[in-house]
Amino acid sequence: MKQLQEKILTEGKVLSESVLKVDSFLNHQIDPALMQAIGEEFASRFADEGITKILTIESSGIAPAVMAGLVLGVPVVFARKRKSLTLVDDLYTASVHSFTKNETNDISVSKAFIGSEDVVLVMDDFLANGQAALGLVDIVEQADAALSGIGIVIEKGFQTGGNLLRGRGIRVESLAIVSSLEHGKVEFLEEEMVR
Repeated sequence: MKQLQEKILTEGKVLSESVLKVDSFLNHQIDPALMQAIGEEFASRFADEGITKILTIESSGIAPAVMAGLVLGVPVVFARKRKSLTLVDDLYTASVHSFTKNETNDISVSKAFIGSEDVVLVMDDFLANGQAALGLVDIVEQADAALSGIGIVIEKGFQTGGNLLRGRGIRVESLAIVSSLEHGKVEFLEEEMVR
């Protein structure tokens, strides 16, 4: 997705050879016009899948997931990283390690919101080592729901997550695949090369 790549090139900041900061438009401040275009792109790619729910993880996956949900006309469910007073019983839970934060959290989704009748699209902002995506897939499997695929805004193609998920036969659609962050420069891999 050229619009997203251009935004990454102009506003993204390479912090190291493995960390790309995109907080000016995706995961702190949100660019609504870009999120709308991202939602439309995901909706187009998964239009024929019969999706009934989109599942993401708080908090940076919510904006693109909501926009895709708006276009597809389906609810968006987000896995919570922290327990709340209202989210205590009848939960699907999975353990997820965050590459960026270097911490492990249990994520939870109420059983009331995903069930065996659902066809679920999993979405997230980044794909690095694939742990968040695997945690969300685990929740889909616990619910006996069908997984249509995974939509990722930015995939770090030089890390293991994409290959791990695709190696399991999971459809992964990434809008921008970063092939390298070496020397402070963002380089992209064309998506056709990973299919």
